Amino acid sequence: MNRRQFAISTLAFSVPCFAEGTTITLHGRLMQPDGQAATLAVQGGKTVTLEGDPSTTGVIQDKRLKGLTFELLGAYTPSGAFRIDPIHKQAMFVRKDGKKLFVTYWCAICSIRTYTPGICYCCQDETELDLREKID
Repeated sequence: MNRRQFAISTLAFSVPCFAEGTTITLHGRLMQPDGQAATLAVQGGKTVTLEGDPSTTGVIQDKRLKGLTFELLGAYTPSGAFRIDPIHKQAMFVRKDGKKLFVTYWCAICSIRTYTPGICYCCQDETELDLREKID
């Protein structure tokens, strides 16, 4: 894939605009039932269905994150699902050992950081999960 094809494919999956509203913070453990939408297990034994843009959905469906404690920013939809803010707003964090960590992915070969899982657009190797305290 050359640069032009990459740019065109990226534009084809552009993020839809969402109405600005009140942002809610939701805490819970990420659950990924086989073949179903990702959910967050919150206090009181309830589960909340999660939605998001394609990049955000890629993160919440990453099996390496299953069972981790998350802090998500977004809003409830009329259907009762929780829509996570778009990926560019950095609305997903993992809580681990008392720290709030950004969810990122890293290609050690090319030294490229991304915010959704997948293959490196340079070398085509799989990116590694890299939880970070801050984004450099």
